[in-house]
Amino acid sequence: MKTTTYIALFTLALGLATTSCKDAKSETETKAETAAVEKVVPETLKWSERMMLSEIERFPQASLLDFRDKPKWSYTNGLVLDAAARVYEQTKNQSIYQYIYDYADEMIDSTGNIFTYKLSNQNLDMIKSGDVLLYLYPKTKEQRFLTAMETLNSQMESQPTTSEGGYWHKKIYPYQMWLDGLYMAEPFHLRYAKTYIEDQAKKKHIYDDVVLQFDLIQKHSQDKETGLLYHGWDESKEQRWANKDTGNSQHFWSRGMGWYGMAMVDVLDDLPSDHPGRARIIKYLNEYAEAIAKVQDESGLWWQVLDQGPREGNYLEATGTAMFTYTLAKGANKGYLPVKYLTIAEKAYDALIDKLVTVEENGVVNLNKCCGVAGLGGNPYRDGSYEYYIGEIIRSNDPKGTGPFIMASLELNK
Repeated sequence: MKTTTYIALFTLALGLATTSCKDAKSETETKAETAAVEKVVPETLKWSERMMLSEIERFPQASLLDFRDKPKWSYTNGLVLDAAARVYEQTKNQSIYQYIYDYADEMIDSTGNIFTYKLSNQNLDMIKSGDVLLYLYPKTKEQRFLTAMETLNSQMESQPTTSEGGYWHKKIYPYQMWLDGLYMAEPFHLRYAKTYIEDQAKKKHIYDDVVLQFDLIQKHSQDKETGLLYHGWDESKEQRWANKDTGNSQHFWSRGMGWYGMAMVDVLDDLPSDHPGRARIIKYLNEYAEAIAKVQDESGLWWQVLDQGPREGNYLEATGTAMFTYTLAKGANKGYLPVKYLTIAEKAYDALIDKLVTVEENGVVNLNKCCGVAGLGGNPYRDGSYEYYIGEIIRSNDPKGTGPFIMASLELNK
């Protein structure tokens, strides 16, 4: 009898201990699970701020944007930080301003020298991060930022040109104009002149020069049948990628045209209303909008090679789509384009969210199906063929997509 009682009591105690352990374990697991899904990026924010905070989470050091292992002054930094400045102006999130400032603070020394930048390269891509300085200098009045801007402007004054005055994309790409280059250089060049050039004749000369770049791209790169523009034009017609009659590259690359569209809507922010070139750029923008609307996929997205649709290897690509969305939305919001293009932009944006954006458990936002890079010539040689454009790396969260996505989100108030 006693033995039976002891067994029963032992079993009861063991059961209570086991239950207690289970409860303790369950509580520990619950805490761990809660910690695991803690939101680094709150989902209550707008997409613009969510993506910007996601970029800061991915690249805590802005000089390493674009998956770099060493700091570099480059256009991708300027692109994302231009978007960051716009988000900050709307949200006043101090961490975003600090992110912008820290980049300039790291890359500009006390005398105004720009770390990793070489003026002698005459590379238009390097002008884009000057937008960061245009934003910061009025707020900080740090002389080093003004000195660095003066250096970048001096590059524009010495940039080699084609026979008609079109800027070479880089010194190592002689006689070549790329669609990319207009976005890299012209918004900075125009805004710097407007703000810091006091000589009125010199200021007007820069305005004229900026407009000339668009005139020449339209003249040489636009396909009259489709209205689309070829990625590059070689005045010398010596490059293997260049058509021997026209000098144009072979294909209409989505992001190449995306750069050009953003260049137009951003330059119009600062080109004086009475400048005769303003009406021409608005005309070019309308032709452009009509052309890209015709090749928009029924999904709302755009293809990597714009006019090749579902040809084998082609894919619906995020960076070009984000750029077109921003261009059309801003163009319509500013009154440069008919309101119907706002509807097209909304469709594209919804498609980006539904098909190409994913959100991690911690709230970090990803933009997928981004073309990592594409160019012409160089070493190894990029021949501009269809196979070349579809063969370049595809990755998530390329800053050439996240930056325009943020700006498109702001234009559409998303």
